[in-house]
Amino acid sequence: MNTTLRMSEIAGVGHYVPDRVVTNADLTTLMETTDEWIQERTGIRERRWFEEGKDTTANMGANAARKALEMADLTPDDVQMIVFATLSPDYFFPGSGVLLQRELGIQAPIPAFDVRNQCSGFVYALSMADQFVKTGMYDTVLVVGSEIHSSGLDISTRGRGVSVIFGDGAGAVVLRPSTRPEHGILSTHLHAQGEHAEELIVKEPGSNRNNRVQYVVDNELEMYPYMNGQNVFKHAVVRFPQVIKEALDHNGYQPQDINMLIPHQANLRITQYVQQKMGLSDDKIFSNIQRYGNTTAASVPIALSEAVQEGRIKRGDLVCLAAFGSGFTWASALIKW
Repeated sequence: MNTTLRMSEIAGVGHYVPDRVVTNADLTTLMETTDEWIQERTGIRERRWFEEGKDTTANMGANAARKALEMADLTPDDVQMIVFATLSPDYFFPGSGVLLQRELGIQAPIPAFDVRNQCSGFVYALSMADQFVKTGMYDTVLVVGSEIHSSGLDISTRGRGVSVIFGDGAGAVVLRPSTRPEHGILSTHLHAQGEHAEELIVKEPGSNRNNRVQYVVDNELEMYPYMNGQNVFKHAVVRFPQVIKEALDHNGYQPQDINMLIPHQANLRITQYVQQKMGLSDDKIFSNIQRYGNTTAASVPIALSEAVQEGRIKRGDLVCLAAFGSGFTWASALIKW
């Protein structure tokens, strides 16, 4: 094992979204809402929902991973570790990381584990993977964020405040040792504040019941997401700029040095506030929530993959990833591309 610290870089990116497009107009047939109401509060025009029998959290992750590996000129057999970020695993256990290993046909008994940090999950997972590459323990780490929300939403007027927000999809990156001095992941910054855990939560099925199956039957509404939207918004608009500035300060940069900011796609209003707070022009921030909604752990890698695909991130650019969500947790990563 090489014990000399080194930098890791993103060698490949990829994403996958289900074929099924669900517009705001479609939602008006399921609940009392309007396209104007949804766009005004979230910025979302449409989202993708999975197709039963075709999409799973693991195979969507595998589809994204294959694209990332292809871009990196690697095969699944080159992967030495999998870090899988999701709040919507295919099974209660085992985690989706091992299912992804199976989906990719990786026969070697490599480590695979899940990260359960919701909207911040991908940046947390990227930070963990970075440490393994940085210390020389592994050379090729696959990091995936994948979510299926639509099967667990209250698709009624009662649940519209949450259900109009979320979508399904997956994104992936491949981490490798950097081949260029001072290029790659410069630093990552992770935070949590558990006192706010119940402000954004899916409470059931919890394990702290004598009979959790019966409890879920009797309290089925607690299986749907609950969000204190005002409190989440209030904290997000503080923590996002803080954690971005933390990454910049740590590496001696200013906001104007950022070439591309890719925030978690939580709410277009939050993104616009952060953009204004950081003084960034439209060409320096990437938003795709209009088309995909909030895909939690998948949102950052999907947006990163699209930004690269569209040529909006170029070699040498300073790229910042940032996220805030349930927990509360928040995180950032600063990358010299």
